[in-house]
Amino acid sequence: MNLIKVGIVGTGYAATKRAEAIQNDPRAVLVSITGNSPEKIQDCCENFSISPVDSWQKLVSQPELDLIFVCTINRDHGTVARAAIEAGKHVVVEYPLSLDAKEAAEIIALAERKNKLLHVEHIELIGGLHQTMKQHLADIRNVFYARYTTIAPQRQVAPSWKYHREMFGFPLAAALSRIHRLTDLFGDVAKVSCQNRYWDVPDTDYFTACLCNAQLTFTNGIVADITYGKGDIFWYGHRTFEIWGDRGTLLFEGEKGTLIRDKERIALTVNSRRGLFAKDTEMVLDYLTLGKPLYLQPSASLYAIEVANLAEQSCASVISNQ
Repeated sequence: MNLIKVGIVGTGYAATKRAEAIQNDPRAVLVSITGNSPEKIQDCCENFSISPVDSWQKLVSQPELDLIFVCTINRDHGTVARAAIEAGKHVVVEYPLSLDAKEAAEIIALAERKNKLLHVEHIELIGGLHQTMKQHLADIRNVFYARYTTIAPQRQVAPSWKYHREMFGFPLAAALSRIHRLTDLFGDVAKVSCQNRYWDVPDTDYFTACLCNAQLTFTNGIVADITYGKGDIFWYGHRTFEIWGDRGTLLFEGEKGTLIRDKERIALTVNSRRGLFAKDTEMVLDYLTLGKPLYLQPSASLYAIEVANLAEQSCASVISNQ
């Protein structure tokens, strides 16, 4: 079997985890890495003993590459993925595939025409938290309400792409798993409403905090609230997922799960989140070498982007504190 030759666009956490997984798998070899900072490219390539490439355009054009992982800033995902597929490569993209659903649909269609793998990473679906939710939904019978809240405080926010309106993107498109967990559990969405607020850095496109709140009404009648916030306006972290049914409630606080029925509280086993990038990478290589199906079709991720775009459109105005 020929080794699958891999390139990575990105030098951050996800890119590092992908590189480690590739170097630990005998079916693949890491050939090249690029990113947005020459210093980070050099450091990353030294860590993995490979030669640096100074632009993603050069990397996707390397004829020897078979597979490219796109782990760069959200704004550029679609552009890099499209170019890589047009260059005849298989592609794995960390979500979102694009911040715009129309562009995402075009890239999915391109991959189908070129007969190339396009896999959008949604490791939350294979993680212990989501799997435990699905396992115990029947225990609470008829679900009617869900609430998903993630608040991430950060002191002394430095300018970075994760705090830039264009590079990060609309919060619920950028943090797409907040929507995708819900659509995977409950299906199609009938109605979307949303409010979004930034605390801006004056005279720039950077912000120091954002708060986004959306309500989704599903075609089956389930109502779900999503709250996503991060930055220096928040003073403690909070991550909870609640699912309410007519026979009980599932409550997940961080990695701790509980089934609640009146005064009865049953602890639920939730497997660790560790190793999910390696597991996702292994599944991609299983698909390419053995033909094993992946856990997600790109159309499912596209649907979540469509819902995120509707949430953005429903924000009548953006309030900024300067």
